[in-house]
Amino acid sequence: MNILIKDVAALLPDGTTPTLNIAIVDDRILSMGDVPHDFHADKTIDGTRHFAIPGLVNAHTHASMTLLRSYADDMKLMDWLQTMIWPIEAKLHSDDIYWGAMLAAVEMIRSGTTAFADMYGPDMDRVAEVTEVSGLRGVLARGLIGVAPDADKKLEENAALYETYHGAADGRITVMFGPHALYTCPPDYLKKIAQRAQQLGAEIHIHMSETVGEVESCLKDYGKRPFAHVESTGLFENGTIAAHCVHLDDEDFSIIKKHNIRIAHNPGSNMKLASGIAPVPRMLKEGICVALGTDGASSNNNLDMLDEVQLSALLHKVDTLDPLAVPALTAVKMGTEYGAQALSLKDVGQLVPGQKADIALFSMHGAEWTPCYNPVSLLAYSGKSSSVDTVIVNGKILMENRELKTLDEERILYEAQRTADRLTK
Repeated sequence: MNILIKDVAALLPDGTTPTLNIAIVDDRILSMGDVPHDFHADKTIDGTRHFAIPGLVNAHTHASMTLLRSYADDMKLMDWLQTMIWPIEAKLHSDDIYWGAMLAAVEMIRSGTTAFADMYGPDMDRVAEVTEVSGLRGVLARGLIGVAPDADKKLEENAALYETYHGAADGRITVMFGPHALYTCPPDYLKKIAQRAQQLGAEIHIHMSETVGEVESCLKDYGKRPFAHVESTGLFENGTIAAHCVHLDDEDFSIIKKHNIRIAHNPGSNMKLASGIAPVPRMLKEGICVALGTDGASSNNNLDMLDEVQLSALLHKVDTLDPLAVPALTAVKMGTEYGAQALSLKDVGQLVPGQKADIALFSMHGAEWTPCYNPVSLLAYSGKSSSVDTVIVNGKILMENRELKTLDEERILYEAQRTADRLTK
């Protein structure tokens, strides 16, 4: 379908926000500005007093954990995982994964997210199903726990996921390998993952250096810090997105740059779990790709990427006492363009001709958008995801005028609540 968005303020890669027309043909942006004379629109959207940005990219989440939102809060990470989260996750069935991911899809589309990177447990084929039906762009990894008795089976499940779904749903699904963390994956298992991923040409999604305790335990057990330890297994040879990366030293920075490791910064989750503040300004200054993620909804507790944009802009200012630490445009790019780069999404993340038509339209009719001196600044500091009006992914409209087009929200909310009630009885 050909779509024309008329007279919309659009965020261009250089940070300017001119009012122009966006012409879309099939899954790509045809033009930004004057509409080609031979272009015929099947659908026209009035972009007056709207702000078009590249769709938000959630570079690290656990989608089906929406079912555990508010189930266990105000706890330390390992205590939270071991006593509350892992026991209930052991009870999850295939349909639970499906409805949890469906709930996540509703929340993500409503808040302007067009792509997400999900690492979770078994039945990731159900998340692929949700990705296909919802119209979202998904980067999926089967979470791998090497200390589990069926660790090798999990690894083969990840390989099967890759072979079945990588490139599926009109290219909207990418599959990575998902070793959970070095403290749940012994070195020999990380080596197995590295070899299997390399055989298939898949990249890696892993938690790294999230807490002080993780770093201290790694030094005690292996005599190396986390990045040096994982590097020794060959895991970073495949292309890696590393979530968190809160506690880093100079050697860690050197390894990250050597292997072009991309970082998924999760300010909301890190703050809530008191994990610390990642050295994002230094990462950006040294040319490291820094994206944003929400983490799971049980440690955030939402999947609202605009929250993460705003937190990243504010948190690093107060941490460094520098109001220029993460400017508004940089924060927005971390949530859009850099997120697409971090997930190796080809032709995604910018509003330019030839790129995929993944677009979020914000209504600027609200009080928080008035007056409008700088739309980027308003987005980063005062905008709310409730003003997301229209969402387009791969040239398909997933939400228009706040109405979901691909999902039955009422049914999904009912099934998610029913599932949660059963799990927590």
